[in-house]
Amino acid sequence: MRRRRGNPILVLIIALALTVVLVYLFSSIFLGSERKARKVVHEFYEFESEADFGRSWELLHTEMQGRFGRGAYVQDRAHVFNGHFEADTFTFDISGAKKIKNWKMDKDGEAFDFVYAFEVEQEYHGKYGHFVFVQYVYVVKEDGEWRVLWDYKG
Repeated sequence: MRRRRGNPILVLIIALALTVVLVYLFSSIFLGSERKARKVVHEFYEFESEADFGRSWELLHTEMQGRFGRGAYVQDRAHVFNGHFEADTFTFDISGAKKIKNWKMDKDGEAFDFVYAFEVEQEYHGKYGHFVFVQYVYVVKEDGEWRVLWDYKG
């Protein structure tokens, strides 16, 4: 009795398919968090650049929302950037994606298990010329959603 050998092309296709599935699962699990955190930062500054401060406020962590009520935040942001600088829009660039453990927003605040830290460069053209702001932004998961925090430790 002769034993029949499998088709080598079929074995190769199955091995390749399994490899693709494993790479996808690995990247989704281990790199997905960083990508989602960066996406929230991008959405936040996209709303800010469009002067849609109410929607950007919604992406703030509750610790941040507690510092400024929605109405005050919307009014302050519009007043400073649109009023004083007369900069209707701005462009921005997000860099970095550093994972930090036991991070605190302020020295007496709650310690977050881990956050992603990003550097956001905002470029404005306004009444007083061309200027650039750099802001350090931290993103943490809150109730299953990524939320934005700023550093107040000084």
